[in-house]
Amino acid sequence: MTTSAFLDTCREPRPDELPAVLGRSHVHWERLLAYLAEQYAPLTATWKCYSRKFGWSLQVKQKKRTVLYMVPHQKCFRVTFVLGDKAVAVARESDLPAQVMADIDGARKYVEGRGVNLEVRIKRDLAVIETLAAIKMAN
Repeated sequence: MTTSAFLDTCREPRPDELPAVLGRSHVHWERLLAYLAEQYAPLTATWKCYSRKFGWSLQVKQKKRTVLYMVPHQKCFRVTFVLGDKAVAVARESDLPAQVMADIDGARKYVEGRGVNLEVRIKRDLAVIETLAAIKMAN
């Protein structure tokens, strides 16, 4: 997990703070949330702070299943997926960029799956996130 721009464990981030931190990538944050809500409703998005070291992340869930985590950074954000073996196998057969597949294959394997972090700065980055979300939710 990567360190969030929001480290104050006593107070979760407020929606009005996100644009200043995310900058131009804030629009992509909102687009991703809207896309996920459209594709995988009903969703819940809950701020989680697992440790003082890593700070706050937004956990997006469909019922009891976590779809992904969104971690705000200065001028960008990271999306974290935990992909099981079936999802990894399907990803290998997809048209994901070689670097993304290298990240997936190089990710440490846990009981829950492989944790993969992808950075979002520009609109083009969302296509990979949407593809991985579809793979994860179908597997």
